[in-house]
Amino acid sequence: MKVTPDIVQQELIGLNAKVVGTSHPGYMGIAGRVVDETRNTISILHKDRKKIIIKSTAVFHFTLPDGTIVEIDGKAILGRPEDRIKKRVRRLW
Repeated sequence: MKVTPDIVQQELIGLNAKVVGTSHPGYMGIAGRVVDETRNTISILHKDRKKIIIKSTAVFHFTLPDGTIVEIDGKAILGRPEDRIKKRVRRLW
């Protein structure tokens, strides 16, 4: 699948996510369903526990409903979810 700015503007709650890169060693490998999102954090349900990951320090793999896995840098999805969906995105790639 071609990576477009539309993916960054998509709703993330409900998608499966995995932390694949981070500057915080405790975040590495956390995987599960996204249950909440704030301006600076994403909450992932990991092994029946809610884990809160800071967006700016992590790189995520999100599994879209069609099965496609997309890698997104957390810095690209910073901001409140309701504002990020409406915001125009500059191409970074």
